[in-house]
Amino acid sequence: MFTGIIQSVGLISSISDHQGIRTFDIEFEPGFCNGLEIGASVAVDGVCLTVTEIVTATKVKFDVMLKSLEITTLSEYRQNQSVNVERAAKDGAEIGGHPLSGHIDFKASVLDVQQIDDNYRVRISVPREWMKYIFPKGYIALNGASLTVSDVNKNESWFDVWLIPETRRMTTFEQKQNGSHINIEIERGTQVVVDTVRDAIDEKMGALMPLFERFLAANNTDIESIGQAAQTALSKQNHS
Repeated sequence: MFTGIIQSVGLISSISDHQGIRTFDIEFEPGFCNGLEIGASVAVDGVCLTVTEIVTATKVKFDVMLKSLEITTLSEYRQNQSVNVERAAKDGAEIGGHPLSGHIDFKASVLDVQQIDDNYRVRISVPREWMKYIFPKGYIALNGASLTVSDVNKNESWFDVWLIPETRRMTTFEQKQNGSHINIEIERGTQVVVDTVRDAIDEKMGALMPLFERFLAANNTDIESIGQAAQTALSKQNHS
């Protein structure tokens, strides 16, 4: 498990391919690898990778299988590219962001980047089928960083996040521009609640489901919003 708080930026020093496996040599900042062992997990731009060889005190090898290359941005990376990195969380560690598995759901494109003084807004285009899990003020992970969703446009399939100066300093986000691809991991609690609510309503309503959806749309809401409300209520109950 990871916390979504980026600890450092690593540098891909070399890439090699052999029988469908891509191997990355990543150079880390001094001290990042202290206590790291073969078999340990490191999130690289949000992708959970397993250490396969410790080359030096600062350089480590990771093997990536074909499926991960297909789903994530790792297939696009080149030598000397910088990546966000985080060590796996230890038992009892403070969760500064939100719990992440390191299992990427999809990759998305940057639509627009806007900077106003120290305010930095990134707009992300999302495949329509994933928009049902994205809500204003909800959590989402971009390249392994836990961020809060700002604005959402479900009709146009995009959402915004705003980055504080510290996040920009500790990550690679300032290197992103229009058209850049970013790894996305949906917040699992929201996904479970939204899917459960949708399945329960669909089971009860059956053929009436399309009519119910049109009714919700006419009232400027949808089933996913009901799921969000349920998730919010559950979160409040758990913290009361």
